[in-house]
Amino acid sequence: MRRLLSDGDRVLVRYGAPLRPGAIALFRHPLQQDLLVVKRAVGRRPGGWWMLSDNPLVRTDSREYGAVPDELVLGRVLLRLAPRPAWLAPGRRVERALRERVRRGRGPRLAERLGVSVPFDEEP
Repeated sequence: MRRLLSDGDRVLVRYGAPLRPGAIALFRHPLQQDLLVVKRAVGRRPGGWWMLSDNPLVRTDSREYGAVPDELVLGRVLLRLAPRPAWLAPGRRVERALRERVRRGRGPRLAERLGVSVPFDEEP
């Protein structure tokens, strides 16, 4: 999957919004709490949310620092404002339908543009 966000992108975040697996989240880095991080929430684990990068080559995520405690999760990223606007938080039904299309090999570009990816098969 191509990266949805790059360094310096401006995003709109809904602070306090509930997360669900597959959502893009904003949180404080567990080991350096003055650093804000944006990653995909893969699922709940003991101790918090398991966060992974969309780029499988990037290992600076929960594979390095473990689950992110709930108190460090600030909110859900809804859309990218700049440099090119893109909606990153489709509704639950739309997200489910797009994931199914991607699994069948259809519509990956549309799903990618809406911030939907099939979760990693990799377990921590």
